[in-house]
Amino acid sequence: MAEKLFSLVLHSHIPYVLAHGSWPHGMDWLHEAAAETYMPLLDVLERLAGEGIPPRLTISFTPVLMEQLKDPAFVAGFEDYLKMKAQAAVLDRAHFATTGNAALEALTGLWEDRYRRLLEDFRDRLQGDIIDAFRSLQDREQIEVLTSGASHGYFPMLSSDDSVRHQVVQGKHVYRRHFGRESRGFWLPECGYRPGYVWKNPLEDGEPFARAGVDEILDEEDLGYFFVDGHLLKGGEAKGVYIDRFPSLRLLWDKFRASYDPGIDKPHDAYAAYLAHPSHTPFFGRDAVSGSQVWSRHMGYPGDGAYLEFHKKHFPGGLRYWRITSSDADLGLKEPYDPAAVGPCLERHAAHFASVLERSLDGRDAGVVTALYDTELFGHWWHEGPEWLYHVIKGLAAGPVEPSTAGGALDRLPPSQVIALPEGSWGQGGFHWIWLNDDTAWIWKKIYRIETAAAAFKERPDRLDRRVLRQFYREKFLLESSDWPFLVSTWAARDYAENRAAEHFERALTLAGWLERGRALDPAEEALLGVFETEDRLFEEVVLPDGRAV
Repeated sequence: MAEKLFSLVLHSHIPYVLAHGSWPHGMDWLHEAAAETYMPLLDVLERLAGEGIPPRLTISFTPVLMEQLKDPAFVAGFEDYLKMKAQAAVLDRAHFATTGNAALEALTGLWEDRYRRLLEDFRDRLQGDIIDAFRSLQDREQIEVLTSGASHGYFPMLSSDDSVRHQVVQGKHVYRRHFGRESRGFWLPECGYRPGYVWKNPLEDGEPFARAGVDEILDEEDLGYFFVDGHLLKGGEAKGVYIDRFPSLRLLWDKFRASYDPGIDKPHDAYAAYLAHPSHTPFFGRDAVSGSQVWSRHMGYPGDGAYLEFHKKHFPGGLRYWRITSSDADLGLKEPYDPAAVGPCLERHAAHFASVLERSLDGRDAGVVTALYDTELFGHWWHEGPEWLYHVIKGLAAGPVEPSTAGGALDRLPPSQVIALPEGSWGQGGFHWIWLNDDTAWIWKKIYRIETAAAAFKERPDRLDRRVLRQFYREKFLLESSDWPFLVSTWAARDYAENRAAEHFERALTLAGWLERGRALDPAEEALLGVFETEDRLFEEVVLPDGRAV
């Protein structure tokens, strides 16, 4: 019997924003993701399960996101947010009635009903716990849930193996606490992978030193598989187009090439799982063909003129009332949204996607198409995305390509071929440029300074003030978040990201100074520690790289 599988993998992540602003940057990121993506996705998954169609998708949650969705401050703030959005629709209705815009006035009811229903579902059906709802789906064997790096640190650029291991170990710990089991697989933040080789810090003087491959660390921590971008399967061509723009990238690439042995590696497609050299940890490569159908606003389904326009909003409530109309149309030319026109588009695009999957596996007796997406793409960026997923999964139930969790695909199509992967990511250019460039090098210098401080505390955690040490590691985790250099490089919330990186560095540095000094805190320092603990309360318990709890 042919084994043709489709493994849909969604990655869920929002940086730590509790107590760090609201709008335009801060808590509203979390509120929007919950209202526009996580809850609509839960609705789709429960509908499919209720119809006897196991969705069998794989979804990862970063520990920093799990913790935020569990925080009472989020629960209270999210309810207020939903009430505000529903009231905004009421106010918009009065405004559009006054200005005589009947088409937009009619759409206000759609938003008011939506947000009032979300509020009711959040309170009653979910009992204020989005993470627990996903846990229930996994416990009923409808989906597979994975963990990720503690704060979404970018593994290839962390200088210390201990830093990578700490991100992994903390990620496992938080997942176990919220999902009641071990995570079988692991989402590498930004699909950032590095093999083991003698590494030279590109920003500091010093001798080269050996680092373990990411796959080796995952193997040592009993994590069963991971994902990489599909271009890494083509061998040592992942350096990208920015390698000559920034000397530090060239240094990293040259050091990697000196150790890379392509003899074990030949170009491969992404329609099977492989084993990483040397650990033999299984991994999947992202399929670019199915990915482009969804990721691309101009070439993919989200750019259809009938779908809701993301960029045009009506203020002060920020609700959207217009359709894309044309992907290259000026915002002033966007036409009113027509919900009745969306259904046929969803069915057509879902059927086309199924045909793409079939063509990708045509001529094979067995294979798996692994499609990787940010979860927030569905619902937040592409309003109709969750409903499209419903049509896709339901349509595949009767087709030749069967939905499967990533773990299920490994069980049915166990890998046997060993591949030596180069380093790289799913970022622009395929290498590290988005995270390491002229504008972000200062962030990495601060990360490296804190990594050095952490190394000094490694051998004597029991002789240090545990409360201060725990907060030091919280600040270190937050400093390492890949979001800050990403937002700087893309000019999205640049000031916010720069301020956050600088703030977590200064806090970590202050805490390191207290630990090095080794005496009790004075009243002013005690009060300052309380501020740090209140604003950066990520992770109630911190687990060290060796498994000891702080």
